[in-house]
Amino acid sequence: MSRTKSNKEYESEYIETFVRRLEEMRRNNGISARDMSLSLGQNPGYINNIENRKSLPSLLMFLEICEYLDVSPSYFMSIYDKDVHSIKYKEFMNMASRLTPQQFDALFTILQGMTRKRLP
Repeated sequence: MSRTKSNKEYESEYIETFVRRLEEMRRNNGISARDMSLSLGQNPGYINNIENRKSLPSLLMFLEICEYLDVSPSYFMSIYDKDVHSIKYKEFMNMASRLTPQQFDALFTILQGMTRKRLP
């Protein structure tokens, strides 16, 4: 007999996904929780409270968080996307776009070396 998930279990999954994505995207952008909180016009502990599961943002604040991180709401929650490679590609491109020209050249050189065909 298969058991379906309860609303509480779905809610818990969404909260965990949201918190994981928020923390991941914030850190990937090199932003402290305090700085992000203040930039959003909130108290210094606002993002920490979300990441520690003490509170959740309103829908309007979620949209502001997405705008602050320069991502769409659907991309923010794309952890449910079945194409994990596509998600990683988008994140990679997002991170690569923030590199300095020198950093980008170094990364490009590393990728060239990794993708060269090895001779037998």
